[in-house]
Amino acid sequence: MKMRKMLAVIMAAVVSLSIGACGADSSGSGSSNAAPSGTAAASNNSEKKIVLGFAQVGAESGWRTANTTSIQESAKGAGIDLKFSDAQQKQENQISAIRSYIAQKVDVIAFSPVVETGWDAVLQEAKDAGIPVVLTDRAVKMEDGKKAEDYYVTFLGSDFRLEGERAAQYLLDNAAKLFPGKKEISIYELEGTVGSAPAIDRKEGFDKKIVTSTDVKFNIVKSQSGNFTRAEGQQVAESWLKSDADKMDVLFCHNDDMGLGAIQAIEAAGKKPGKDIIIVGIDGVKGAFEAMAAGKYNCSVECNPLIGPQLMDIVRKIMDGKTADIPKRIESEEGVFTQEQAAAELPNRKY
Repeated sequence: MKMRKMLAVIMAAVVSLSIGACGADSSGSGSSNAAPSGTAAASNNSEKKIVLGFAQVGAESGWRTANTTSIQESAKGAGIDLKFSDAQQKQENQISAIRSYIAQKVDVIAFSPVVETGWDAVLQEAKDAGIPVVLTDRAVKMEDGKKAEDYYVTFLGSDFRLEGERAAQYLLDNAAKLFPGKKEISIYELEGTVGSAPAIDRKEGFDKKIVTSTDVKFNIVKSQSGNFTRAEGQQVAESWLKSDADKMDVLFCHNDDMGLGAIQAIEAAGKKPGKDIIIVGIDGVKGAFEAMAAGKYNCSVECNPLIGPQLMDIVRKIMDGKTADIPKRIESEEGVFTQEQAAAELPNRKY
């Protein structure tokens, strides 16, 4: 009897386990808490962070620092894993960083090119790896008839040529007030990094626009690169002032940092910046607004560096498969500011 009872208990247990197993296999439910087929995988995918590799130009100016901060803070706020590199204004460093991102198989690569050309090989490598690329702030040009647009999803940044035109327009509109009685005006142009998109386009926009004046003749006397840095802007201005202090009417700077450096050189030469020498720059950094409020700087054309939120939005759209909805070029809204506006606008400046 004892043996029969024991066999009965064992048989009941086997049947129970068999029924339980069949129920789980057929319906995905049952006494266990296991998720339905495919749910666990979907959960893992949704929890996986987007990885963005960003290759920055460097930290050559206050504008660039603000640009970097905007990108880093926006990535953190969006929950995007940002791999960041500082190229220290060297193209070879950026190319090395991009290749590293390709090797790491990041989801998206973004970068602000140091110069326009020389990206053909690395962009082809990113394309072959199936990693979408976003250009920020600066554009690229391809060789051998290739279309640059085929190698990146979108360009996010400013219209540099228009910025140069706006700087020239300020001088054209205010010539009578700034240069009373003068019919010929001498301009000294502090250019940005040689071969970079903003330096090329800002010069082209400014140079072509400034010669359209009919009442006053504007002459670009000298042009030289200050490499977008305050120190080099000061050095170039010092060299010009040694021989041309009494000839210089206008200093046009491809960015405000060079213009702020030049202020020191102008004051050291015994001249009054903003009065004896009119200074027009581009970027709209806080330092330029402080100088305008003090009467030492005349005009700053805005170039908005705070593109981090827009970049993260683009990255998410790419990852959501909405690349077709992204325009090939996305521009920032920007203005032109003068001494008269500086004091009121200064508290609003974020960079």
